[in-house]
Amino acid sequence: MSTHGTPAQIGDLPPLGRPANRALLQADFTTLSTIANHSRQELLALHGVGPRAIRLLEAALAERGLGFTDPS
Repeated sequence: MSTHGTPAQIGDLPPLGRPANRALLQADFTTLSTIANHSRQELLALHGVGPRAIRLLEAALAERGLGFTDPS
């Protein structure tokens, strides 16, 4: 599937790359507060979201005092 029409950044999420952004948009995860309601495993299960995206999201969450629902 092409990521040509996918934005480089969505909502208040950090820039992740178009495959990850496409997967998050399809799951309607467009804000850090939405991401914080899910576990790393749930996000990794989305096609296009990999370890790099998880690291970037985790850092952005930590900057706001948030985190994933699963323990570190």
